[in-house]
Amino acid sequence: MTWDPKKYNEFKTERSKPFDDLVSHIVDHPNLKIIDLGCGTGELTKRLSEKVTNPTVLGIDNSAEMLAKAPVRENLNFKELSIPEQLKEETKWDLIFSNAALQWIDNHGELFPKIISRINPGGQLAVQMPQQNENILNRILLNLVQEEPFASYLNNWTRPSPVLTLDEYAKILFENGGTDLVLYEKVYPLISASQNDFFDFISGSALTVYQERLNEEQFKKLSAEFKIRINKYFPIVPSIYAFRRLILYARF
Repeated sequence: MTWDPKKYNEFKTERSKPFDDLVSHIVDHPNLKIIDLGCGTGELTKRLSEKVTNPTVLGIDNSAEMLAKAPVRENLNFKELSIPEQLKEETKWDLIFSNAALQWIDNHGELFPKIISRINPGGQLAVQMPQQNENILNRILLNLVQEEPFASYLNNWTRPSPVLTLDEYAKILFENGGTDLVLYEKVYPLISASQNDFFDFISGSALTVYQERLNEEQFKKLSAEFKIRINKYFPIVPSIYAFRRLILYARF
């Protein structure tokens, strides 16, 4: 996917709140070997490294644009690599961390056991993802791209969310040896200050997968209609968008 770090970071504060909640469940031990799957700009990876004692941390992301912003410091490294490519390696970790990234990888029924297989005995898994199947902006977008002329522009391609239910994740974690399970959904409210705030928020994430499949004119049409539908759903300013995210934690 094509990522715009500037657009993504316009909502830096809102995106960091679930990170803080996720990190609060991690048990600190000295010298943890940590990987951050889908680290983005690396700013939150750096904060993660500061939350634990003397860790060695690797952040991976498949976006060169995002990684260009990554901080440089001792015991904190970054690599341009996709999550599936990283999981092909047999390296194991004391903590596998992923904040708002795994929702872009398909087939979580296979993905999560693969991730768990890369955790050392006694290690930890901490994952946060938006609940795209329930979030209204994602639902508006998915419905829109299935209508004409966008369905033809995209050759009927859509990007349904692979995110599962909490019950399904609990089952996967437990059946793969997880203990001390913590799983919950939390609403992180966004309050609009202007009419296009909610469009700007989602354009830095879910809209990007369609942008790379459309030419400039087609994407302009999609964006314009998407704005209209968002503003129809949220006709007044300020409005509240109840943005749902899943927090998953387990020890193995």
